Amino acid sequence: MAVETERIPARRRRPGDRLAVLGEHDFRWFFTGYTTSLLGSAMAPVAVAFAVLDGGGGGTELGWVMAARILPVVLVLLAGGVIADRLGSRRVMLVSDVLRGAVQAVFAGLLATGRAPVWTMVVLVAVWGIGEGLFMPGLGALVPDLVRDKELLGDANTLLGMARSVATVAGPAAAGVVTAAQGPAAVLLVDAVTYGLGALALFRLRLALPAPRTADGERESMLGDLRAGWSEFRSRPWLWITTVQTGLFNLLVWAPFLILGPLTAQQDLGGARAWGLVMGVYGVGAVLGGLLMLGRRPERPLAVATVATLGWALPSGALAAGVALPWVVAGALVAGVGSAVCGTLYSTTMQRWVPPEVLGRVTSFGSLGAFVLGPLGLAGAGPMASRIGTPEVLLIGTLWQFAAGAVVLAVPAVRSRPWTGDGAPEAT
Repeated sequence: MAVETERIPARRRRPGDRLAVLGEHDFRWFFTGYTTSLLGSAMAPVAVAFAVLDGGGGGTELGWVMAARILPVVLVLLAGGVIADRLGSRRVMLVSDVLRGAVQAVFAGLLATGRAPVWTMVVLVAVWGIGEGLFMPGLGALVPDLVRDKELLGDANTLLGMARSVATVAGPAAAGVVTAAQGPAAVLLVDAVTYGLGALALFRLRLALPAPRTADGERESMLGDLRAGWSEFRSRPWLWITTVQTGLFNLLVWAPFLILGPLTAQQDLGGARAWGLVMGVYGVGAVLGGLLMLGRRPERPLAVATVATLGWALPSGALAAGVALPWVVAGALVAGVGSAVCGTLYSTTMQRWVPPEVLGRVTSFGSLGAFVLGPLGLAGAGPMASRIGTPEVLLIGTLWQFAAGAVVLAVPAVRSRPWTGDGAPEAT
């Protein structure tokens, strides 16, 4: 069933009101801490990569370390959703920030003393990944609690998405400078400090630590909680359909773009500088998309979000067509704008239509479905390109994205989903 919410008439806000959500005490504190932590998190992968390479490792060892971070995230997501619903999101996120900060501090210390063989790096990044898997479902469930005026919920998600976009661009650039000057250990120490600041911001929230959330007020087993969360997830066609769309996008479009894009840039567009420009402009587009979304309340948010996903087809299509770099950059700009628009609207719709007592679990199922196929796409893009050609793989992704968008948009449960619920039963 849909979450019971009061239908509030959509309000037109003056331009100056678009940052009104920062007037909310809890959101302002969380946004500050989360943004700081994001910057450190975006710096860390650069440091880890150079730590492996500087320690004598090669591509195989780097692959082990990177996989050791991703796999625990996937494995822990569902448990993270259950724990967030049971204990409250803020508790779980506090533990996650403290855990990840401690891992990075230990990692930095081992690097500084020259005592970090590859196996220790694998162990440390695996624990880091466990912390991320716990944090992600809690984040989705916490945001509605930070905003008293629910009409500002979309702006809250927009600002958080913009923070992620800025960190994605600024973090690696800053990490490169610090790593070159001081070494990887310094970057990881910075990351540890930013996790501490994120934990401090969570601690300063005025939210009451809630009692364990269950739908019927009785404590169930972990497996029972998971079954209840899955039941809530699959009972919403608009939710699982868009999750499947996102999962197949990561498999067929985004993963091949990330692997074959640099290859194409190296061969035809001018090398690493050209690829850096493409990805940098993608980040700029995401920031512009966030600015575009501030203060906006589309009547049919999922319809708008689905149209926005079509932009992701453009950079892959430009690479497949072999056009000049400016066209690829333009495609990346549109894709970045679309990523911000659809990310904000998907998150806000979920938070407004899913009951809070199961939001952590539903978020974890959505995240798992969206990202679980990504590693397969990353591993398979190169071999597939060797068999049928790089342009052909990119073209398949382009055509898929347009076709998937059209199919999803044709689903009434997606196309007609309004901005807010009115207590009516979910469509089946």
